[in-house]
Amino acid sequence: MRYWLIPALVAAALLAAWLDADSGIRTYLQLRDDVGATELRLEALRAEIGALQSEADALGKSDFAVERAIREELEWAKPGETVVRLPAARPLPDPASARGTPPRGGETP
Repeated sequence: MRYWLIPALVAAALLAAWLDADSGIRTYLQLRDDVGATELRLEALRAEIGALQSEADALGKSDFAVERAIREELEWAKPGETVVRLPAARPLPDPASARGTPPRGGETP
């Protein structure tokens, strides 16, 4: 008959610990989330390191790779060359909105 009392007391204690800012439960959960985000960032950084290591290896082996890197990353040119810079590409407008056609399904905006 009093078997429900123990689970109710445990639940009440957990609720009190959850609501108490000094208990550390909220801090633990936040830190756990932070660890997950940090692990994802670490994985992305390791992939970036691998790509940079491959690029560094290519730069050490090929004069063409060195020239390409200088031209692309430093935006340098050889003496006598003319550099042409084009504006960034803009996305094309949606043909339906340009003609004033209503959206699909006959809905009005």
